[in-house]
Amino acid sequence: MSEVVRTPRRFEIALDGGEVAFADYQVVGDSIVFPHTLTPKAFEGQGLASRLAQAALAYARGQGLKVRPRCAFFRAYIARRPELHDLVHPDERAALTV
Repeated sequence: MSEVVRTPRRFEIALDGGEVAFADYQVVGDSIVFPHTLTPKAFEGQGLASRLAQAALAYARGQGLKVRPRCAFFRAYIARRPELHDLVHPDERAALTV
């Protein structure tokens, strides 16, 4: 299975059969917005979305960007990991506990 690759709009993992798992993103000012993550049905349950989140959040930390987790997966992933809460934009931290 391929590594996570960052493109100008997505973090992607190339899969067998030409399929792609991805997490969309957009940098807006000092923030990075994650609106959508998709793992093709045939590849669900293999930890691909978690790999995408790990790579994307490491990128955000490395770039000094505050995360705006609009995607339900990203929000839940971060909420379960208090060590990542500092990455989240202060305006969005309350949503982590709901």
